[in-house]
Amino acid sequence: MATKRQIFYSFHYDNDVFRVQTIRNIGALEENKPVAPNEWETVKRGGDKAIEKWIDDNMKYRSCVVVLVGEKTHERPWVRYEIKKAWSEGKGLLGIYVHNFKCAKTVKDNPNSSGKCSQGTNPFSTFTLDGRDMSDIVHCYNPDANDPYKTVKENLESWVEKAIQIRTNYKK
Repeated sequence: MATKRQIFYSFHYDNDVFRVQTIRNIGALEENKPVAPNEWETVKRGGDKAIEKWIDDNMKYRSCVVVLVGEKTHERPWVRYEIKKAWSEGKGLLGIYVHNFKCAKTVKDNPNSSGKCSQGTNPFSTFTLDGRDMSDIVHCYNPDANDPYKTVKENLESWVEKAIQIRTNYKK
């Protein structure tokens, strides 16, 4: 595909930031710099309005929002905000389960661990669109457990294009 899309990653920062950095480093799409932990802590100290402004500013020129779904992502209020915002602004929207990606923090804390976690709940299943479950419209991909990195690298670009097409074609 000729067009490199700018995407916004939505995820549960505390639980999944290590997995997210791995996915960003795959390089399947235009470089999307992760927020540094110290920057995120500064934003959080500013309260809800500061977090909302940071999300709004960083999502502004993105064509697609990719929700990286860990164990508790569906519970996160800011992920819910990002999903609502993406959909209302006509952005492509998709999910990728990250439970099969190793988490460096988990491995460091417990060297005998696989570094993986349990699959989280599809965050789109908590929304409805015109009486339909949003998860029937918005795709949430589950990369191959044996090589999730390869699956994402080979498919992310087409998943993003499909998400943009779905959102473009969806009638309100």
